[in-house]
Amino acid sequence: MRQAFIALFCFLAALNPCRANESSQPVTLNTPRSFPAISTSAEWQARAKLIRDQILVSAGLWPMPEKPPLHAKIFGKISREGYSVEKVYFQALPGFYVGGNLYRPLGRGKGPFPAVLAPHGHWENGRLVDQKDASYPGLCINFAKQGIIAFSYDMVGYNDTHFADSPTNVPFYKRHRSFETNDPTALLWSVSLMGLQTWDSIRAVDFLVSLPDVDTNRLGCMGASGGGTQTMLLGEIDDRVRALAPVVMVSHTMQGGCLCENMPGLRVEFSNMEIAAAAAPRPQIMVGASGDWTKTMMTVEGPAVAHIYDLFNAPENLRYVRFDFPHNYNQTSREAVYQWFDHVLLNKPDAPVKEVAFQKEPDADLRVFPDGKLPPDAFTQQQVVDYLIKMHRKQLAAMEPRDKKSLENYKELIRPVLERTFHLDYSNPRLSLPHCHDKFFVKKDASHPAYLGTETGMHYLDDTNTLIVLKYLLAETNSPPPSTVVVLVDEKGPAAFTNDSGMAKGLALELLKKHLHVAILEKFPIAPNVDQTSIFFSTYNRTWLQTVVREIAAAPDLAEADDSSPGYIPHVILCGTGRAGLWCLLAAPTVGNGPMGGDATIGVIADCDQLDVSKDKTFLASDLFCPGLRNVDTFNGALILAAPNPLLLYNTGGRFPADELKKTYKILGASKNLRVEKKKLTDEQIADWISKL
Repeated sequence: MRQAFIALFCFLAALNPCRANESSQPVTLNTPRSFPAISTSAEWQARAKLIRDQILVSAGLWPMPEKPPLHAKIFGKISREGYSVEKVYFQALPGFYVGGNLYRPLGRGKGPFPAVLAPHGHWENGRLVDQKDASYPGLCINFAKQGIIAFSYDMVGYNDTHFADSPTNVPFYKRHRSFETNDPTALLWSVSLMGLQTWDSIRAVDFLVSLPDVDTNRLGCMGASGGGTQTMLLGEIDDRVRALAPVVMVSHTMQGGCLCENMPGLRVEFSNMEIAAAAAPRPQIMVGASGDWTKTMMTVEGPAVAHIYDLFNAPENLRYVRFDFPHNYNQTSREAVYQWFDHVLLNKPDAPVKEVAFQKEPDADLRVFPDGKLPPDAFTQQQVVDYLIKMHRKQLAAMEPRDKKSLENYKELIRPVLERTFHLDYSNPRLSLPHCHDKFFVKKDASHPAYLGTETGMHYLDDTNTLIVLKYLLAETNSPPPSTVVVLVDEKGPAAFTNDSGMAKGLALELLKKHLHVAILEKFPIAPNVDQTSIFFSTYNRTWLQTVVREIAAAPDLAEADDSSPGYIPHVILCGTGRAGLWCLLAAPTVGNGPMGGDATIGVIADCDQLDVSKDKTFLASDLFCPGLRNVDTFNGALILAAPNPLLLYNTGGRFPADELKKTYKILGASKNLRVEKKKLTDEQIADWISKL
């Protein structure tokens, strides 16, 4: 039995990670990033898929929403030598208008022509900027003269793209950032400025491909600064975009300083370098500047991304350059982009292209709504937020399982959302096994079963050193492995299950009497001394709930085989009491789904704390806040994904929705595996239910 105990300890010791460096500061947009070590194209494709999923989930675009009609309007044509420019607006969402200008070649026939999107950065005048360090009209005029259609469109808040109640007497940049809603409950539904802006870019592609003179097989996107961020995102999530030019934004340091460049979860695990590389092997040019955060383009970012292109045997599809200027999209940078797109979209020789002289039209002739008045059906900001939340509610309602086919569809759709929301793979938490310490001692008491004392060990959670602190109690039993282990989680830690002398009490004692081994999570991460609802925090850091769920979710993957019994896997039961029951619910899909084959009989028991899940504000509590939680169907997503494993929900108070769960278990023919109780259960009742699994 000693070998079995050692193996069991190895499993138990891994169940309670807490931050090794509890005083470490949160990651910020300026924290330097390194590129992961990647050896094969297949390895990178797997990571690129995670990046793609993360972008879509963070933006609230998984599953992809239905696209309402654009109702696009093109008018006000001005013809010049070699090109024309027109005003454009379309509805990205009902009641939300996106404005821009369409530049087309003249004198080159009817096409079809290649086309490029030109999302702008945070210059004062947005898409209408025309100065030494940036000119989007000059950029688009030159592309049109080269034989490429160019569409320059507004970022949210600039020029013609805003809300019905947007102030008209403030600079565009302030109006742009005003989308930071005062109600953080919108983040529970993954509603953010960056998410809305990314949707606008997808709809801008929809607009381009709807034009009869556009060659839909030759589309590109080129933007600088904040427009470079949009270029990177669009290049990863929209395969219609075949060529890219992110300018002065691919960096291993500063990742984007505006709300429109940050959305929850986006860069917890990834950086702009990786987002840019995820487009490989599609043609791409990255432009850096010596006077901003892309100054190491030739030594850091460029070579890192080039390695990925090399893995695809497509080194010729990537170019990276750096010029000695401050942050810019000036003539020198633009000419590098002209040459690249001339080569990859027009199939011309890879030779320098000089910018031709141009004359920008007056702002009044380019503005779609020059008086600032939008169409009468335009939405206010709150109406747009409400529409997006209502859209997500409809998506969840449409996904609700009705039969086996719709259940499989639900799981297929919800799993990526759930995994990217909590930044884990439920089928493989990717934890290394702990280092075991062969130190045991037994405390015996005439009225208690035999159990062992406290031990510590070390393991790694992803790339983070985490100290494992564990209190484990082994029942006296003559049963051979595999043994049953009940992982107990309570916000009070061991104090909820042991007395001052370290002896078992309450639920732990009742489990030991049933000859069930017990593992108690002793500590939880220190809560960050920051506003967790800040996008600038959640873009780069996990909230407290996300951290706890990941650590609890790691447990089933850490069962270690003992020397005398190859393949030893203990049966694992996850049991959360008090508030911790809610955290365990979100970790439920891990149980029975690990890389060891899911052989362990798994169950989940959770105290639902009489939580009122009907109100969004409930989830602003510091231990329950998680951006996107509503988009994973709150707790239902995790529990349906874990079905038909045994599940006991108690202390629901009648406020915890269980109809969807009951329907799921009925579809699976496993209704006996689900039990829902409005009232609290005694320790004896819980132990008795567990012992019968």
